Amino acid sequence: MSSLAKQYYTPEEYLELEREAEYKSEYINGQIYAMSGASRQHNRIAFNLTTELGSQLKGQPCEGFGSDMRVKVSPTGMYTYPDITIVCGEPHFDEKQQDTLTNPTVIIEVLSPSTEAYDRGVKFAHYRELPSLTDYVLVSQDKVLVEHYTRSGSRDDQWLLTAISDPHSALPLTSIGCDINLRDIYDKVEFPSNEPTE
Repeated sequence: MSSLAKQYYTPEEYLELEREAEYKSEYINGQIYAMSGASRQHNRIAFNLTTELGSQLKGQPCEGFGSDMRVKVSPTGMYTYPDITIVCGEPHFDEKQQDTLTNPTVIIEVLSPSTEAYDRGVKFAHYRELPSLTDYVLVSQDKVLVEHYTRSGSRDDQWLLTAISDPHSALPLTSIGCDINLRDIYDKVEFPSNEPTE
């Protein structure tokens, strides 16, 4: 991500620019950061996840969105575009345009080399401030590895990590009633190391 030239933007200025822009940008602490494009593996994994989740969420009280749905972390003021966002119950939006969700239940990010540290660190710190969020999932694109953070029922500030690397295992998203096989997540994904997925 690269920051735009101006030193400080208000949220209103960011949204005005963003709604007219030809590319997506994130907003953090008064700064606007242009988002880079995604690799073939990244797009394949996101498509696989969207397909599986869409199928399992049919008829359920949860709604899924792809990477064009902006999410606002109201407690910190960050605006971002997760790869996949799920909201259960009534979705809440920041403004009348209904293009900025404020109450996600599950956020899934497909890791890229340029953003992996950011997704694990700064971005997750912001996401943890969302009271509605129960699950944060990080999906590697260069190997079979899904890291699933779940908010502990006993404490809002405690998150439990489960790492899943067996391609015959599944990612359980109990908060939305879904189980996704890792073999389906990584279907048709070609790893640089030619690591087998089965």
